Amino acid sequence: EHSHEHSHGHSHDHSHEHSHGHSHGHSHEHSHGHSHGHSHDHSHEHSHGHSHEHSHEHSHEHSHEHSHEHSHQEGGHRGLSEIKEMIARSALSATVKARATGIFERIGRAESKIHNVPIETIHFHEVGAIDSIVDIVGACWAVEAMGIERIIASPVHVGSGTFVCAHGRYPVPGPATAELLLGIPSYSSGEIPGELTTPTGAVLLASLADGFGPLPAMRIERVGYGAGTRTYEKFPNVLRALLGEPFVETEPSPESITVIEATIDDMSGEVHGYVMERLLAAGALDVFFTPVQMKKHRPGILLTLLCAHPDRERLTRLLFEETTTIGIRYRQEQREVLTRRTVVVETAFGPISVKVSTDTSGRELTCHPEYEDCRLAAGRHSIPLRVVQTAALRAWQSDADRDTKE
Repeated sequence: EHSHEHSHGHSHDHSHEHSHGHSHGHSHEHSHGHSHGHSHDHSHEHSHGHSHEHSHEHSHEHSHEHSHEHSHQEGGHRGLSEIKEMIARSALSATVKARATGIFERIGRAESKIHNVPIETIHFHEVGAIDSIVDIVGACWAVEAMGIERIIASPVHVGSGTFVCAHGRYPVPGPATAELLLGIPSYSSGEIPGELTTPTGAVLLASLADGFGPLPAMRIERVGYGAGTRTYEKFPNVLRALLGEPFVETEPSPESITVIEATIDDMSGEVHGYVMERLLAAGALDVFFTPVQMKKHRPGILLTLLCAHPDRERLTRLLFEETTTIGIRYRQEQREVLTRRTVVVETAFGPISVKVSTDTSGRELTCHPEYEDCRLAAGRHSIPLRVVQTAALRAWQSDADRDTKE
């Protein structure tokens, strides 16, 4: 039961609906405990679709006491290289490191563009504070730990009026927030003065949400709440997270996705791996490489990625930034996928997460032990990886047999 409680402490007062689609059957109670302390109280609703789409109602408490003054904590002025080094030195998984690093690089590019200076010279204020670093890295860790595969968010309420920050008084949304929300549905009701979406909240939504829209059809399994510190007359300053399974009454209709392709013949192998990590961290549903023969008989690579329609432009920009390609192709396709859920089994080497796929009748068809859990267990016990994987499969089969007898 994964308990993420998006109490993003940015105290943003908006009312979004995020549908985090985790496409797994975990019964997590998204109590994402981000307690970001940036003071923007919003009331969002996130529906994390783990193949269980959770629906959170964020009352992000980004407590930046912007009140509008961003209260920067001591030691909050850090450069991008320092933050990346902190992440690289951590014991986090490679996926979490790549996702968190990508998010900070995204903020750096936004700040660099706004200030018209090289990204290397940027020093973060709000997002350089340790609480914001914990918020961002913690969110990335939670996405992996809970096996979240899809997050859907509502349009973003940015607030209204002006706010005061380190650079003076600015209209809402602030420059960095506006830059980070490019391409994302945003609005202001005009009823709540002040900044409701901070750069930290904006970059998390831009980087982690797979799409924006209404709460998807789902069977709700768990509900979590996180309360903000501010009180508003017209709406509750709380974050609500709903976790559940996609609701399918009949045979599932094909899911519509976007396929993006680019052929590359002048980039090193190391960069291909890095690009794959960046694309997956940025929300691509899948990324793979195929050897191809290009014109003038040059060997090359066909890079293919799958994504939700709303993410096409954002991932295309990332492709142009991180690869040497000068053009991409894209098309709409349909796919059908099995419902997936994650369960934890007990083995002689400790608890191991396994991903179980089921058909529309609930019949379990496949089971795959989570690589990261198996890798860590194999390292702790100095045994081959396949021994841990086999033990996890046997434990799952034993549990399945016991359930059948009962």
